[in-house]
Amino acid sequence: MRVTNAPASRKRRKRMLRAAKGFRMRRSKLYRYASDAVDHGRQYAYRDRKTRKRNFRGLWQLRINAAARAAGLTYSRLIEGLKAAKIALDRKILADLAATDGPAFLEVVKVAQQALQAKNAKA
Repeated sequence: MRVTNAPASRKRRKRMLRAAKGFRMRRSKLYRYASDAVDHGRQYAYRDRKTRKRNFRGLWQLRINAAARAAGLTYSRLIEGLKAAKIALDRKILADLAATDGPAFLEVVKVAQQALQAKNAKA
């Protein structure tokens, strides 16, 4: 008699079909097509988790630059000033401040400008 390991195989296939829930037509009904679709979808998910981080960093830089220029400073000079002042705010927080709390962002810009002036006075 041939041994098929039926319970484990059925469990594996059911898990794959559950993962394909929401796909259209045979991609959600038939194991062979569902398996391909889920594998492909997981590759996209893995790749795009990295891409999302990249996209958000660019968005934050854009927002910080716009707010910094409105305050009379460029993005690169602002970041240089923050490093000189030893302020460890990441770009996500800075972008949130720029978008939601203008006065607080202006204070950060002032501190960065003072640190830049002190840095230039040394050199």
